[in-house]
Amino acid sequence: MAADTFLVELGVEELPPGAIDALSDAFASGLRRGLEEAEIAHGDVRAYATPRRLAVQVTELADKQPDREVERRGPALAAAFKDGQPTKAAEGFARSCGVSVDQLIHLETDKGTWLGYREQQQGEATTVLLPGIVEKAIAALPVPKNMRWGASRVEFSRPAHWLVMLYGDRVVEARALGLEAGRTTRGHRFHAPAPIALAHADDYLAALEGAWVLADRDIRRERIREQVLAEAEVQEAQAVIDEELLIEVSGLVEWPVALTGGFDERFLEVPAECLISSMKANQKYFHLLDAEGRLKPQFITVANIDSESPELVIQGNEKVIRPRLADAAFFYDTDRQRPLADRIGGLSSVVFQQKLGTLADKAHRSAAVAAFIAGKIDGDVAHARRAAELAKCDLVTEMVLEFPELQGIMGRYYATHDGENAEVAQAIEEQYLPRFAGDAIPQTRTGQALALADRLDTLTGIFGIGQRPTGTKDPFALRRAAIGVLNILVKGELNLDLRELLELAAAQHQELPYAEGLVEEVLTYMLDRFRAWGHDEGIGAETYLAVRARPVTKPLDFARRLEAVQAFARREEAAALAAANKRVSNILAKQDGEVSPNVDGALLREDAEQALAEALAACQDKVSPLFAEARYSDALDILAGLREPVDTFFDRVMVMAEDEAVKRNRLALLASLQALFLEVADIALLQQ
Repeated sequence: MAADTFLVELGVEELPPGAIDALSDAFASGLRRGLEEAEIAHGDVRAYATPRRLAVQVTELADKQPDREVERRGPALAAAFKDGQPTKAAEGFARSCGVSVDQLIHLETDKGTWLGYREQQQGEATTVLLPGIVEKAIAALPVPKNMRWGASRVEFSRPAHWLVMLYGDRVVEARALGLEAGRTTRGHRFHAPAPIALAHADDYLAALEGAWVLADRDIRRERIREQVLAEAEVQEAQAVIDEELLIEVSGLVEWPVALTGGFDERFLEVPAECLISSMKANQKYFHLLDAEGRLKPQFITVANIDSESPELVIQGNEKVIRPRLADAAFFYDTDRQRPLADRIGGLSSVVFQQKLGTLADKAHRSAAVAAFIAGKIDGDVAHARRAAELAKCDLVTEMVLEFPELQGIMGRYYATHDGENAEVAQAIEEQYLPRFAGDAIPQTRTGQALALADRLDTLTGIFGIGQRPTGTKDPFALRRAAIGVLNILVKGELNLDLRELLELAAAQHQELPYAEGLVEEVLTYMLDRFRAWGHDEGIGAETYLAVRARPVTKPLDFARRLEAVQAFARREEAAALAAANKRVSNILAKQDGEVSPNVDGALLREDAEQALAEALAACQDKVSPLFAEARYSDALDILAGLREPVDTFFDRVMVMAEDEAVKRNRLALLASLQALFLEVADIALLQQ
């Protein structure tokens, strides 16, 4: 079976830069899926994309499907013949197969013998199947918004202008999006506008690079990175390369050329975050820092043309960025003319959620919870209350209305300008931490109190109006809020009871339609998030289930147990003790009522049960103070020493003795063993 390279390229008007990666990956996935469904052997499936094209190259694509033997089953043998002659059922089946009855075979199955037919089916040529596969892949692309062009009824993300489909050096006859497939592609819109005839599918990348197009997304991105770093080195500066911005810029150019421009130093009086947001959001510029980490009055832009007069391109970019930065400076100056506290009243006109009131209502509720938390963690209650009152005020400033990503950051700047306490100002920014997995948590006690209060208010409020997140919908980011609370409590080593905090937060809401059982529902939801949190920390699902089985409502305590059980699970003794605890759990579960862990020494008759009782008593004395100090790892290290007496007990002692008193005493011994481990977790679940 022969094989060759297949290439498909769809040429379009400039695609939205944020959609290119998703469209490109989906195109490749759709083709791969179609080839696999058709059982066509192939090598690598490589996706390429620029603003003007989506392409997929498949190496070592077989020229046809494999031949296969097709087996058809007809009527049962008993119904196929009567008195040695074929029945109408047999003759009809033979006709459907295009053969005579005597050419049919007998198929033996576990349900009897049947008439059957086997034939060798020739595989279809790949070039015959490719048009349908490509058309299906294009139809399934996740286009953000379709459009039509000209008089055509065809719809796609952007007008489509050319279609290349080559199998080796042959054009695949096909049609898609109203275009006939050919071998002609196009290079850079300005540097190489003439059509380019591809001789072979393997020539694609080289031909385009010769026409000023880097079709490989990864190569193009790395080219941009290298150029930006090189430009920064010339300026004796450090370039800050935001990966999301890099991806977006890569989606705007086919032939990147990095150039350095500048702006007036007077703009540096504006907070650096404002200038950076303006440069990134509006112009897609990379900013530069000096040796001390301060913003330099320079930027790096990536042009889509290798101009003979780069200074003109730079001047054009400088001309464009100047009014943008002037706007930022104007917003900053205007906002500082009013103290942040004067905007508290304005929050009354901003709805947080229709059923939960305004941002002013939320600030009032959060202030009470933040003050309570501050008191619990040795923070300043007055600072926490003040920070909560001011927390959302920057949302109604001109700067944040223009650049929403600056919320909290501008609050800190404006609060500092107004002479607010430094920790209060810092807390206004810290309320949004952590923003994502691995992000830092608030460092100040006021910031921790505010960040917790804000999230707890959102969680109890949204759950309280019946908008619990579903598998696909979480518009208020409750999962992120819950994991944020866990991270702050654990990484901040705040030993607070989550149930207590939720009860306080829920009580701040005046009316909640689903108030009954609310605290337990939210508590369960949040503790369930420990599974994802533990996964990020490398903790197994069995470990999570073992700890989750205990009534632990302090996240810090929960996390310490997770770490201790995870470490215990790696010990040699863990499997045997987990199995023993599972056995104990099963035995005790079959008993009527609770089994007391109080053991009567006088009823211990066997050496093995006496040895276990002594070992348990010794362990109890050692681990009790460790449990009190939440030193669970140290306690489990000691309990690991019970493996030998526990194994010996089960090997030599009959628990369900005929003497009822002896039996109950042995059950009590097992209950006391179980109780020791349950001080940390239900390690029987490590068996799962």
